[in-house]
Amino acid sequence: MRRVTVAGEQPYEVVIGPGAQAKLALLLAGTARAAVVHAPPLAALAGAAVETLQTAGVAAEAVVVPDGEAAKTAEVAARVWDELGRLGLTRSDAVVGVGGGAVTDLAGFVAATWLRGVRVVQVPTSVLGMVDAAVGGKTGINTAAGKNLVGAFHPPAGVLADTDVLAGLPEAEFRSGMAEVVKCGLIADAGILDLLTADPTGRRDTEELIERSVAVKAAAVGEDLHDTGVREFLNYGHTLGHAIERVEDFGWRHGEAVAVGLVFAAELAGQAGLLTPAEVDRHRSLVAAMGLPTRYRGDWAALQAVMRRDKKKASDGRQRFVVLDGLGNPRILADPDQAWLDAAWAAVSEDPA
Repeated sequence: MRRVTVAGEQPYEVVIGPGAQAKLALLLAGTARAAVVHAPPLAALAGAAVETLQTAGVAAEAVVVPDGEAAKTAEVAARVWDELGRLGLTRSDAVVGVGGGAVTDLAGFVAATWLRGVRVVQVPTSVLGMVDAAVGGKTGINTAAGKNLVGAFHPPAGVLADTDVLAGLPEAEFRSGMAEVVKCGLIADAGILDLLTADPTGRRDTEELIERSVAVKAAAVGEDLHDTGVREFLNYGHTLGHAIERVEDFGWRHGEAVAVGLVFAAELAGQAGLLTPAEVDRHRSLVAAMGLPTRYRGDWAALQAVMRRDKKKASDGRQRFVVLDGLGNPRILADPDQAWLDAAWAAVSEDPA
């Protein structure tokens, strides 16, 4: 079993490996009540978590929410709050999120807001959830104005990344999660890039890739929980990626949108003279080898309008992009020249020659 410690005011462990979910009862020992939040496709896994907790003396019940991004709405959050009230959850009780990134985002948000904060344990069931959404304490829901604009910083009591569940993950979902893995390699860990170059599927070295990616995120969030410094670098590829998700009404998988965003950010850095053509090409070739999209046909004006509303822009209203000044060296590019943006967009929107 692999373990990564996330430092900060409330340190916690991310446990990675087969059978990690078995640690749930230990994490919540002595807890009176727990709500296990999950989507319908994971009823069996959530049921096993409920049974594990009940055997340990915890009065646990399942709370079912919609699958995917449909879970991340104010209406769904309100229904979950009603369930927490029905169950009588107090501040000494806990919420457990079992699912992919959307469910762990929602579970963390309702835990952060119920009684102004109860414990949450995340049990991510996708690569995306294991390396990104479940780690770091960012929680949130979507609104008509954009993705994750309503949320809270609420670190979990622990994260159990049970890699046994990945065997049944649809290939497209597995690939989508790998976009966050390659992002971590591009911004901080060349070892991740080496592993993915050797096996672009990520299947051969899955546990090591997850551990390395979690370590990259842990280093950032342990230093900067509230996203005012180095944590912002984890948003590499996400400004355009989130805009694509929003314009597509979340019909695109998160990792697919981020994959295009990574190539866009590389092209933007190339326009700014921060990346060489070879470094830009490495982004595109590696993302493509992983089976992820590198191009997107859409309305550039609509995408720019969404990006200008992105929650990560500076308080003075300037648009900010995370770019690389050489591989492994992220930095912020504020208010880039419109010609650079247009050229980067042309590179990801045009048909391949």
